[in-house]
Amino acid sequence: MAHKSHKIALRVNAKQDAWFHSQCGYARFACNNALAHFKSGLASGKFYSGIDLNNHFNTAKQAYEWTKAQDQRAALYAIRNLTEGIKRWKDKVSGFPKFKKRGHRLSYTTDEHAVKVDGKRIKLPKIGWVKMFQELRFEGKILRVTLSKTETHRWFVSITVDTGTPNVPRDTRGLPVVGIDVGINSLATLDIGKHYDNPRPLKRYERKLAREQRKLSRKKFLSNNWYKQKEKVAKIHDKIACIRNDAHHQATTEIVNMASAIGIETLKVTNMLKNRKLAKALSDSALGGFLSKLKSKAEVLGIVVVEAPHFFASSKTCSSCGYVKDELSLSERTYHCDWCDTKIDRDQNAAINLKNLAVGYTES
Repeated sequence: MAHKSHKIALRVNAKQDAWFHSQCGYARFACNNALAHFKSGLASGKFYSGIDLNNHFNTAKQAYEWTKAQDQRAALYAIRNLTEGIKRWKDKVSGFPKFKKRGHRLSYTTDEHAVKVDGKRIKLPKIGWVKMFQELRFEGKILRVTLSKTETHRWFVSITVDTGTPNVPRDTRGLPVVGIDVGINSLATLDIGKHYDNPRPLKRYERKLAREQRKLSRKKFLSNNWYKQKEKVAKIHDKIACIRNDAHHQATTEIVNMASAIGIETLKVTNMLKNRKLAKALSDSALGGFLSKLKSKAEVLGIVVVEAPHFFASSKTCSSCGYVKDELSLSERTYHCDWCDTKIDRDQNAAINLKNLAVGYTES
């Protein structure tokens, strides 16, 4: 079945804000307690399972009267997440789990019990109805609800819904194969010549961000004014991220709705960031995040995404005759073929070559 999630901002009052903080603290308490018990077991040669950790916590929490008023599912899911982390550590996928710090990445999870959604509000266990900025986008059985808080002190709810229908690939008959070249000046250029503008939000708010960061550096560390100024800086960072993500989502959604297959280039972002002249612009564009969103949306719709080989010369190759140039500087924005005298936009030429690569892959 298709499980889909929708993340929505909440309109919380002071009582709800305090309750959410309490549940995040309870989830952190449960996770740290279970992790300490697991480490003590390792020291004595025992490997506790998730059930053992949960049973131990249910016994240990009896010593604390305040735990009775909390949402017990917050602790249950915190221990489940810890168990998954232990499993990844055992499989050598990730490092050993660490103890959670207070105030760091506040979030907790509950399930469908006592959860209802009615328009722009959601009913949560023990706290009741909470207002939302949007209505739930999907219909179906609610499986999981996760509350989280950002550094800008905004609460979000992520609702996972079982829509009851399997993920059926979209009928792409009649839709063309699309080649995409990503860059700094234009976020994405299609083989048909269409450009998607790159908002470059960091460049737009760079001076304002630097000014607010200077003010933060002059405040007394951990004072009330320091916390207030820190929140102002965090809001600017959040605005930059929102502008960037909005541009990425709009472009990727439009692209996957018009394509039967997509050809893209393979980017080694870490290597590209070694160029100190382009590192800031590349980070501002977040090209890796753009391609990641594109691939995930295409996978849901059943669209094939063909990644070019790492050393495929999409920009140096003529899309008309196939002639490959030895050198092509970044300042040359128009591709001029020395063999067939073709003149075409550099990014569009690369997108056409990526499209031809994708066409060959889908035909084979």
